[in-house]
Amino acid sequence: MSAAISGPGGQATGPSPRRIFRGLMPADRVFFGVSWSVGTLVLIICGSIGLFLLLQLIPTVRAYGLHFFTQVNWDPYIGQIGVAAALLGTFEVALVAIVVSVPLALLTALYITEYAPQFLKSGLVSLIDLMAAIPSIIYGLWGFFLLTPRAEEVSRWLNTYLGWFPLFKVAGANPRAAVVSMASTYYGSVAIAGVVVAMMVIPMACAVMRGVFAQAPPGEREGALALGATKWGVIRTVVLPFGRGGIIGGTMLGLGRALGETIAVLTVIAVVFDINFRILRSGTITVASLIADRWNEATPGQLSALLAAGFVLFVITMAVNFIAAIFVTRSRSGASTEI
Repeated sequence: MSAAISGPGGQATGPSPRRIFRGLMPADRVFFGVSWSVGTLVLIICGSIGLFLLLQLIPTVRAYGLHFFTQVNWDPYIGQIGVAAALLGTFEVALVAIVVSVPLALLTALYITEYAPQFLKSGLVSLIDLMAAIPSIIYGLWGFFLLTPRAEEVSRWLNTYLGWFPLFKVAGANPRAAVVSMASTYYGSVAIAGVVVAMMVIPMACAVMRGVFAQAPPGEREGALALGATKWGVIRTVVLPFGRGGIIGGTMLGLGRALGETIAVLTVIAVVFDINFRILRSGTITVASLIADRWNEATPGQLSALLAAGFVLFVITMAVNFIAAIFVTRSRSGASTEI
């Protein structure tokens, strides 16, 4: 309490006014300045990358017109350059990766936060996070030498018994032929590349989901248990509704990661410029692997076209990550929770 001020005659007139400091403390001011500077620098760098790629798009559109976005072939010797096949391959590989990785990431995150013993949680978290530190070339070599021979047998089985579904149908392939003679039919397919990329997406998606699940309100957990809910009942009625935004955000962040993967995809795919909706059939191409594959032999004009393709991928990835950031932010604040 502030000391009272004595008026005339020694009578107290009331407490003295407290002096309020309206500005930031020196440490807070330094932290604010550093954070603002770093954030501004990141925006400037990102904007400069986008502007540079946009400037490379202009001469490409002048040379090849809007057919650059619809042309399937990439053959500069006959004047046909386009990103249609690469864009389709990019989305196909990314979607296969998401379909494979999201259920695994979701179940892993639920096990770590809800079922794993306390002494085991830190080790599992470190193991999952360690997957994110493995270089993409290692994943590519793993996919090429270990996954591809076995995935070809799985692809053959899917074509044999599920070939009635158009996605798994491989035209021209004889399901009863020997596996060795069928290797070229299934080698380097979208499905194989998608599985390799899925292993790289799991750590990112799992980290986001795990962080959101751990923030589920303990009051609602205890209330559900008090009403007789089982462990799965608590997860179904409390944890999953609360973490809905985190699940969507982690999926979108993983999609952004899958769209831009380069070396791992280039290592396992058979480069083919074609509109291919059969994920088990050999041959595909993505925008990122196209740039890496054609970079060394590109002339200045072709280099501009490759950078223009990079601008298209840049815009798509930025849009996906922007949407993911919105969902992740909402999930942290609990604004999207309906329990």
